[in-house]
Amino acid sequence: MSRQPRILILGSTGQIGMELQRSFSGAGEVVSCDRKTVDLAVQKQVRDVVRRVAPDVILNAAAYTAVDRAESEPDIAMAVNGRAPEVLAEEASHLGALLVHYSTDYVFDGSKAGAWEETDATKPLNTYGSSKLAGEDAICRIGGKFLILRTSWVYGPHGSNFMLTMLRLGRERDQLKVVDDQIGAPTTSIELARATRTLVDGLIAGRFGDVNSWAGIYHMTCGGSVSWCGFARTIFARSKAGLGGRQPVVTPIPTSAYPTPAKRPMNSLLSNEKINARFGVRLANWEDALDRALVELQGTTS
Repeated sequence: MSRQPRILILGSTGQIGMELQRSFSGAGEVVSCDRKTVDLAVQKQVRDVVRRVAPDVILNAAAYTAVDRAESEPDIAMAVNGRAPEVLAEEASHLGALLVHYSTDYVFDGSKAGAWEETDATKPLNTYGSSKLAGEDAICRIGGKFLILRTSWVYGPHGSNFMLTMLRLGRERDQLKVVDDQIGAPTTSIELARATRTLVDGLIAGRFGDVNSWAGIYHMTCGGSVSWCGFARTIFARSKAGLGGRQPVVTPIPTSAYPTPAKRPMNSLLSNEKINARFGVRLANWEDALDRALVELQGTTS
């Protein structure tokens, strides 16, 4: 591509979207849209913004992510997570644009003993997972130049997430009870955005070959694994300064002791071997990524 690419970022005020704006600074002409600019539940608005911007790359970081609330708002969840990606895929196909779409470990039921691979059968346990799977299916059906990046346990220095919630509770309480029998790989928005920039740069430059050899679904999470309880303990251990020297006691509990409207998969660990083998992309270990996120957070609050 001789000219600078035009890049459309949807969900620009979300966790991933904010980091994408930073990572793609200088990558081309970046147009960022948040939910006030484009309501993804309204298909016409989605089509209109793509046709107006006419991007070379669409980064869809927008989603309905209120997992529990989705159980009582299935139509909205499906509109945003299922039908909006379908519209984006249609418009991207017409333009010949690259569509990068983020999905979730929640498309699986969590019953597998080892890490989930892209070829494993999907079986969502909740409405959120079903709506995200519908979006995946629509994009794959339409085809074209696309990457579906499944990730898990996303958090970062911005937005609403587990790390920020734990830090807030850690300043307020001496003891916390956290689920210890769900396993996954906490993944920072920082690492996701960095890796996405690497992928997009390589695809634009033609370093990864013909579209038929790379378009598809890939898992992309930080390395390693931990339980929510272990994650919480590590957050507290590595953020003493942010807690004013406090060190809350974290007590492990089973999922059964913390019922939620939406059922969660017990094993959310995703295999990253496919994306590493195809593109040479590997995210940082989750503990190292946590350290960086805490440094970034300290910088935003100092």
